[in-house]
Amino acid sequence: MAGEKPTNKALQPTWQGTLAPTDSIQPSNQCKIVVIGIGGAGNNTVTQLTKMGIKNTHTIAVNTDSLQLNASQADQKILIGEKLTQDAGTSGNPVSGRAAIEESRKQIEKTLTNVDIIFITTALSGGTGIGVAPVIAEIAKKKGATTIGVVAKPFQIEKDRMKSASYTLTELQRECDTVVVIDNNQLTELAPELPISEAFKIADQVLAKVIKGLVEMISAPSLINFDLANFINIVKHGGVAVIGIGESDAQNRAEEAVRNALRSPLRDVDYAEATGALIEVTGDSQMTIEEANCVREIVTKMMNNNAQVIWGARVDPELDGRIRVTLVMTGINSPRIVSKFGSIAPQLFNLEPYSEPEKKLPVDLGLYQLEKFES
Repeated sequence: MAGEKPTNKALQPTWQGTLAPTDSIQPSNQCKIVVIGIGGAGNNTVTQLTKMGIKNTHTIAVNTDSLQLNASQADQKILIGEKLTQDAGTSGNPVSGRAAIEESRKQIEKTLTNVDIIFITTALSGGTGIGVAPVIAEIAKKKGATTIGVVAKPFQIEKDRMKSASYTLTELQRECDTVVVIDNNQLTELAPELPISEAFKIADQVLAKVIKGLVEMISAPSLINFDLANFINIVKHGGVAVIGIGESDAQNRAEEAVRNALRSPLRDVDYAEATGALIEVTGDSQMTIEEANCVREIVTKMMNNNAQVIWGARVDPELDGRIRVTLVMTGINSPRIVSKFGSIAPQLFNLEPYSEPEKKLPVDLGLYQLEKFES
């Protein structure tokens, strides 16, 4: 019947019809989604999401600096560690950030009650982001939410932050279901003459674009919807993930959009190592089902036969001749990604950075000391 959503059975490349706009189609997956932006970079990312018009999502800005917090645009703003920092931030000290979130832990716990999916975004460079993000991830996990971190690696000029960033990434891997790592240094590779102030702005925009793409996978009206259970299954034990977004208006726009998505930052990834992939194909009203299916087939052939791949297709008339591919690869070998943080990473990986001092365990093994006798 006209207007009905095509079933998966009908998704064959031999069908040459076009996909209709989806304005009247409601999302099949209703869940409560929260995006938490931590520190200056995280707050800026939430502001970018607001300007982009993100929907079906509650945004929260968290900071120790009241000036940065007030300048952000979010549905909810939370000032943490007010007694400790006097609203003035952490001065780049992750220990102060950790103490600030512990002071405000109960407020965060209350805020994150009854949430299904939580995105935690920050840059691994500031004291608030480094100190606070792992604790919020821990709280989210205990509340039973599917927790996805979206974090930015420090710029090379922030070398003094690499050690703390490595520690924090290790913690986030433990607390989050999936951690998407964005390498800010690729911005300088693409535009080496870019002023540093503009580079930071673009970095915030990249984080926002990644999160918006992930949210739309599960919440935006689509012709081929992501099944929420399958989405959660892939990210639930996704480990470290990378994401690529590519567009094309060429004659072979579907193939070229995939290549652009794979070009950066996925160019250095061994696809055979990935445990799963999330693919969303978005095109104008002239996009054919053959083009959408072509994207899925290209990605599937690159991956291990045991990898789980899910995909969705959505029409956005504003793309006007273009196709956009959003591709998330999960389960990437963690030490390989962490090693990009520098020579210190191999020594830091899998360590507990904030472990307590050793204490005598209250365990009586019922053993007696034997005296050593000289022969």
